[in-house]
Amino acid sequence: MKLRVVLADDHRIFREGLRSILEKDLRMEVVGEAGNGRETIEMVKHLKPDVVVMDLHMPELNGIEATRSIVGEFPTVKVVALSMHSDRSLVLETLRAGASGYLVKDCATDELEQAIRTVLAHKTYISPSIADVVVQELRDEDNAKPADILQSLTGREREVLQLLAEGKAVKEIATLLQVSIPTVETHKQHLMSKLNIFSIAELTKFAIRHGVTSLE
Repeated sequence: MKLRVVLADDHRIFREGLRSILEKDLRMEVVGEAGNGRETIEMVKHLKPDVVVMDLHMPELNGIEATRSIVGEFPTVKVVALSMHSDRSLVLETLRAGASGYLVKDCATDELEQAIRTVLAHKTYISPSIADVVVQELRDEDNAKPADILQSLTGREREVLQLLAEGKAVKEIATLLQVSIPTVETHKQHLMSKLNIFSIAELTKFAIRHGVTSLE
């Protein structure tokens, strides 16, 4: 039986190329493609893949929050993050969210296959080019460090943060999240208070700086 894969990336051309590699070269079955985190979660619910190959910077809901939701609800589904970025905070936040693997997008086909096979064997795979990020974290774990500022936000507050940073109005966010406008306003006030940021422009800068969204 072929391994069942869902691809999540907001660039259609990249998805098409990756699909070709997975199906033709690696003999896996791509059962679905998604362009944002919300679509990815819905596909996992309906298609029950073995693994999700997840881009991190996607609109509406980023790959980190989508990973957190998928792993929490479907613990048997493995997530391999595939990102252009290799900065320390992004790698660590992705692994904390529950991803079993982290690859950079310039990886070779055989490394992608190795990563997928590794996570399906219930192990963790990290690209050798960024492994030093995790090693450094282990070295630092005995040092007193302030908690990551994003950890002070709830999952819903992080969702609202991303949507605000992407230019969506409160009414649009309420519709997208299927909650009331006052509820969104409350989340907005809470996250601003926690971050000590009180303008959309500064929230946007914060979201980009911490990998919640991107300039793309």
